[in-house]
Amino acid sequence: MNIELRPVTKSNFEAIAHLEVSHDQQHYVASNLYSIAESKVFPECIPLAIYDGNRPVGFLMYAFDRKDDTYWVCRLMIDRYFQGKGYGKKAMQIVINEIRKRPDINMIKLSIEPGNQAAENLYRSLGFDKTGELVEGEEVMCLHFDNIS
Repeated sequence: MNIELRPVTKSNFEAIAHLEVSHDQQHYVASNLYSIAESKVFPECIPLAIYDGNRPVGFLMYAFDRKDDTYWVCRLMIDRYFQGKGYGKKAMQIVINEIRKRPDINMIKLSIEPGNQAAENLYRSLGFDKTGELVEGEEVMCLHFDNIS
C-alpha cells in the first residue's frame, strides 16, 4: 500500500467525482462532487484525493474553522471497492501528521452521523473521542495532540 493525498485537479476531477461509498453508507457522507463544489464556495476547505499508487481510492477534505481556531476533517470517504483495506486510517494518519506540524494547533475535530459505528470505530482507533457536542445533528469527536505520541 502506497497511500498519498493529492490535490483535486482538472486531471483527476472526474475520477474523484465518480468514487462512491456503498449504497447503505450514502446517507452518512456527502458526494465527492458536492464536497468539491463546497470547497469552491468555502476556500478554507482543502479537498484531497486519496491515492494508492496511481489508483484513486477515496476522498478527504479538511478546513480551518476561524470560529473555534481548530482544524476540522469535513469529509472522509473510501470508494466501496476499496473499503476495509486500511486506506481510510492511513489517509487520516497522513492528514493528522500534516496538521500537527502547524504552529499553535493542538487538536483536530470532526463529526459523525449518529449510528455510523464504522466511522466511530475508525476515529477511536486514531485517538478521537466524542465531546458530547452536536453540530448540525452530528456527534463531534476530537483528537487532542497531547494524547498521542
